[in-house]
Amino acid sequence: MRILVLTWEFPPRIVGGIARHVAEIYPELVKLGHEVRLITVEFGQAPGYEEVEGVRVHRVPVAPAHNFFHWVVNMNDSMGYYGGKLIVEEGPFDILHAHDWLVSDAAIALKHHFKIPLVATFHATEYGRHNGIYTEEQRYIASKEGNLAYNAWRIIVCSDYMRQELQRALGTPWDKIDVVYNGIRAEKKQRDPHFDYQAFRRRYAEDSEKIVYYVGRMTYEKGVAVLLNAAPKVIWEMGGYVKFVIIGGGNTDKLKEQAWNLGISNKCYFTGFMSEEDLDKFQTIADCAVFPSLYEPFGIVALESFAARVPVVVSDTGGFPEVVRHTKTGIVTHTNNPDSLAWGILEVLKNPGYAQWLIDNAYEDLERRFSWPKLARQTEAVYGLVLHQRSQTVW
Repeated sequence: MRILVLTWEFPPRIVGGIARHVAEIYPELVKLGHEVRLITVEFGQAPGYEEVEGVRVHRVPVAPAHNFFHWVVNMNDSMGYYGGKLIVEEGPFDILHAHDWLVSDAAIALKHHFKIPLVATFHATEYGRHNGIYTEEQRYIASKEGNLAYNAWRIIVCSDYMRQELQRALGTPWDKIDVVYNGIRAEKKQRDPHFDYQAFRRRYAEDSEKIVYYVGRMTYEKGVAVLLNAAPKVIWEMGGYVKFVIIGGGNTDKLKEQAWNLGISNKCYFTGFMSEEDLDKFQTIADCAVFPSLYEPFGIVALESFAARVPVVVSDTGGFPEVVRHTKTGIVTHTNNPDSLAWGILEVLKNPGYAQWLIDNAYEDLERRFSWPKLARQTEAVYGLVLHQRSQTVW
């Protein structure tokens, strides 16, 4: 099977979870014997063409733009042009796969021009991110999402929650949507026996302090403000022997001001952006990972903590309760509730035996439910269904 993939992010360009998803699932599809061509955008010093774990990656230039939406239009022009050139020069593809609305114009144009069935993966929706559609920009994005959903032969989402959201937000029929969870490469998070972890840990906390951390974007929907509101109770109960490490780029001025006003700024460390290499090390020295999102389609960060063997506390929003099984593989707390979140963190910090039990269960779950080879076979089955239906159809 020949698969042509369109994605606006692919390593080393990492904006959110899409880059990791596409970088880790398609090598598994290559191992199953399929040819995968992936079109993404130029980034830094990354080559215009390279082969990454068997995936043939084409990075296309995007003309300068005066705002983000103009840039997206230019990106689609470029992707459509290069995609068409590739199909003409190298023969037809069996499946076209688009990741999110940003590449929808190019994907839909290629679908109609070359009569290739289109599969779309929705990683989130604009409706879900904002709990409704309120502005012109949000309406524009939602209309793009609706157009992509309508034009897709089948749609893949990362959780049952997202399946319901697509029905609710875009009116997509239930039986057009397949759920394939996100996965993780657990081996990335293994400890290096030659590395001085104690010296590394001292960069962030005293030896006597437990480390509670959040990693992700500094946006409202990620709930970092809720974590800061929960922190005083945790600090009090732990006799001050705890440090909150907040990892991620973006504007943290308001969050730092909040920590100052709560009188806990000496117990909060905002690291800013952290390299993948340092993050892999950091996660193995932490005592508790907290993801207090207000909206979360899946929660791949929870899987990364599973792999690093860190106990996980999450909110009960979106896909989190599907990923983290409450009191089995982590603690699930009430969304936007600092008291509930504090309770969850203290359950982990005060009960090391229980925390270890959660860690062991979570690590087993990675292989059982979230291994990329299994998820690639589920994706292959979606492609197979589309190809079978396409063979019965006059286009």
